[in-house]
Amino acid sequence: MADAKSKGSQSSNSGPSNSGPSNPKSPDPHGHSNTEKDPADWTTGDEPMTGAQASYLKTLSEEAGEEFDQSLTKADASRRIDELQNKTGRGKQT
Repeated sequence: MADAKSKGSQSSNSGPSNSGPSNPKSPDPHGHSNTEKDPADWTTGDEPMTGAQASYLKTLSEEAGEEFDQSLTKADASRRIDELQNKTGRGKQT
């Protein structure tokens, strides 16, 4: 019985570590952000836009009085969203 108890009470630390420079979620020590990446550098940029992108882009297109293009890729949709946000004033931080 002692063997079963000792095996059950051992703790395993096999989870990912949240410290150290190799953690991708750690802040960059040089102040660079990975939240704003050029759409041209996206590995999935050639895939069709997401549902969320399509929905927001449709709303922006209507507000700007521009045509909504449902055939855009993720990268192209992101660029178009930026353009229409500038045109409509949406998404600007104060």
